[in-house]
Amino acid sequence: MPSFLKLEGIEKRFGTFTALKGVDLETEQGEFVCFLGPSGCGKTTLLRIIAGLEAQSAGRIEQAGKDISRLPPSARDYGIVFQSYALFPNLTVADNVAYGLVNRKMPKAQARQRVQELVQLVGLPDSQDKYPAQLSGGQQQRIALARALATSPGLLLLDEPLSALDAIVRVHLRQEIRSLQRTLGVTTIMVTHDQEEALSVADRIVVMNHGVIEQVGTPEQVYREPASPFVADFVGRVNVLSGQADGEGRLRVGDAVLEVASASGQALARGADIKVYLRPEDVLAQPLPPSSAAQEAFEPGASNVLPARIDKIEFLGAYCLARVSSAGLGEQGLTTVLSMNFLAEHGLGVGSALAMRLLPERIRCFEQ
Repeated sequence: MPSFLKLEGIEKRFGTFTALKGVDLETEQGEFVCFLGPSGCGKTTLLRIIAGLEAQSAGRIEQAGKDISRLPPSARDYGIVFQSYALFPNLTVADNVAYGLVNRKMPKAQARQRVQELVQLVGLPDSQDKYPAQLSGGQQQRIALARALATSPGLLLLDEPLSALDAIVRVHLRQEIRSLQRTLGVTTIMVTHDQEEALSVADRIVVMNHGVIEQVGTPEQVYREPASPFVADFVGRVNVLSGQADGEGRLRVGDAVLEVASASGQALARGADIKVYLRPEDVLAQPLPPSSAAQEAFEPGASNVLPARIDKIEFLGAYCLARVSSAGLGEQGLTTVLSMNFLAEHGLGVGSALAMRLLPERIRCFEQ
């Protein structure tokens, strides 16, 4: 399938500061893509360049087979929603939504029908005669979304559209945006620094750092198979251990020799200092009765099994994060996810003994 939006060698310099360095990216028709990264990584600058609100210092942009690299914003086919809503306070909801239609000289009756369709689509059919100040933040953002979609753009750009909203409203609205995007089939790019947001709505995530793309992949690929230490650290919780490569499929952490099913696609030289990354949910735990061997807590032949103790418990409602350590790992700490029911059933608390298993297929390694 040919790409709908294609970025080639995009660079942006502000004086001596380089905000974007050789960014290449292709998105398909109807895809929902999230630009994810910390503040200052260049994700909003890249979105503004796609919109023509910022001029790139170098590089080329193609949309639906057309070179739009130097076109003004008004000549590009997109709708945009900003973090600050950017609604006109002196216009009613209906007039805000119809703003782009009026500029395009759409007949009034046709524009009125289109506005009715859109306010119905975003769940606010009775708000047409209200003013923005009479709406909540979530409602204002819905109207901003309806306005961006009014002209049926080929591309929808969302610049941190939910970051100003309360947590519960944010979660609800992001799912509505995703559902709406699927219904309309509009190619969408959303900028966010919220990794949970990106993981929950995106078809693909573009992880950015210091003006470059660190990784492009599905949410599961980015989470499960981080391409760099930055991605592993930035996306989700992760345990980080120091160790050494110990030959094909093995690594050493403290006194423990661990099996690893993946070395992040790298050939790690034996004896090389490495960082070992493992998600908390990939550290399995079982109670360890007195005088029992840790290996007995798991199926025969299970690898990467170690005795451990609970050092700290962080209560998070239905589950907790338990900080555990093992002499075999040189007392390097790990975090694992345990349910409150599991702790209660086995009478576990701080100081309790555990058997833990580090899943070899989930371990990621990078040379230091």
